[in-house]
This record gives sequence, structure tokens and C-alpha cells, in this order.
Amino acid sequence: MARNGPVVVGVDGSPSGLEAVEVAAREAGYRNRPLRVVHAFVWPSTHMPLGAVEGDLRYEANRIVAEAEERARATAPDAEISGEVVTGEALTVLEERSREAALVVVGSRGLGGFARLLIGSVAGQLAAHGHCPVLVVRGRTDGTGPVLVGVDGSPAGEAAIGFAFEAAAAQETGVVALHAWSEWSVPVPPPEDKSAPYAYEPGMLKADEERLLAESLAGWRDRYPDVPVEHRLVRGRAREALVEASEEARLLVVGARGRGGFAGLLLGSVSQAATQHAGCPVAVVREE
Repeated sequence: MARNGPVVVGVDGSPSGLEAVEVAAREAGYRNRPLRVVHAFVWPSTHMPLGAVEGDLRYEANRIVAEAEERARATAPDAEISGEVVTGEALTVLEERSREAALVVVGSRGLGGFARLLIGSVAGQLAAHGHCPVLVVRGRTDGTGPVLVGVDGSPAGEAAIGFAFEAAAAQETGVVALHAWSEWSVPVPPPEDKSAPYAYEPGMLKADEERLLAESLAGWRDRYPDVPVEHRLVRGRAREALVEASEEARLLVVGARGRGGFAGLLLGSVSQAATQHAGCPVAVVREE
């Protein structure tokens, strides 16, 4: 799972962005990767000569990056930290940086967000379009509790499990693997005997879901034998179960799209709900 690129964090001068810097600095330390602080901005449309505003804009952009670098060094003094100011739309710049990054970290809402929005447009779009795992910083960030991962048997879910085990091993904590199920979320297979009822026998569905959870984790438990793992099978909706469990986690890891998603959607309903409502930072992991 680990890539050799840097941890990249997007900053815009907002409190959410500075909180993201602290989380990104810790992630860089855990992974022994350099940290790149990136601030992107677009020249405003104005009838004034560019020279009249260029100096002030450059000064403010450099100040934002310098403040973020200072916060990062205070959090991870041994990390290799650098910053850059890039002309361009924030989403475009960070998406491009994600091609070579091990992880991109953003705050849940920046200076441009509307008060009623639970997640900023950059965070939401980057979670959908990023080329590496994207960590959206929200909720409490005290770094306590286990790593929580949603398990659903999908390819993106498999990548999320690997990310969760890697994170738990680096942070010396455990993994809570949560799989939610209900009679409505699992398609009923046709019976072998066509005269038999088209339904599960009592208890069969739960047993199948327990087996899916165990089989999804088996290889990762062998690869990370020192990471404690809790199997958590929940009867109900995955979105609600993960958001509730995230209140006691240090990190929630979800796949970008699960096994119930529509093919044209880049971000599934569970990952959207997680980035909007979770009580801790959320890593969205795409299928490798």
C-alpha cells in the first residue's frame, strides 16, 4: 500500500487548514515521508494594473505557507518540511500533486466554504478525484482510539483495509473492522431447488456476512500480526454505523465506492456520509 511520495497538505489560511497541517505532519512522521505544504490561489479579476495587487497577494500567500510550515515543524520537528505557492485552482493543483503523493490531506472546510456546507467543495471533489488516498480532517484530531475501517467485500474496500492496517501499525494501535448488513443490502441468491422459497434460511444471511468479514481480514491479519483487530458485525445501515463508531476512533478509513455503488459515481454514499458527518478524520481510499 505505501507509496514513496511525500505527504501533501493543502492550506488556505483557514483554521481548518492549519488543523490539517498538524494531522499531515503527524502522518508524515508516522510514514517517514517528507511533508509538502501547498497553497494554491488564482489572480482576481480586476481592472487595476496587476502590479498594484501582485505584491500584496504574493505576500499573503507566502505568509500562509510560512505559518503552516511553522505549525508543521512544531508538530513534527524531525520531519522534512517544505512549502510552495502555486498559481491555479486549489482542486486542480492538489489533484495534480496527488499523482505523486503517498497521501493528500485537506481540511473539511476552507475560507471559501458556505456556513451551511458540512464539507468544503475542495475536500469533497478531491476525495472523489484524487489519485492517492485523501485524508479529510474533521471532528476530533487528538490521535486517540483505534483505526476504524468499513468492510464490504469490494475492491475499494480491500484497499481501505490495507490502508487501515498500515496506519494502525505505524501508530501502534488497533483496528476495528466494521461490516454492516441487512436483509435489504444483500441480494438474495436464487435457490438451487427452483421449487424452494427465494429467500435465505433463518440465520444463513448473518453467517454469510460473518464469513465475508473474516475472509476480508484474514490476509491482512497475517501480514500485520502485531495489530489487534476487533471484528464488528452490525445489523443496519453502513453510513449510520460508521459515523456512530467514528466518535471513538482516531481515523475512519473507507473505500471510495462500495459494492452497492452505481458505476458512474466516483464517490459512494457511505464515503460521502463519512466525510460529511464522521467524528474523526476520514481517509478515502480508491481501488488500486
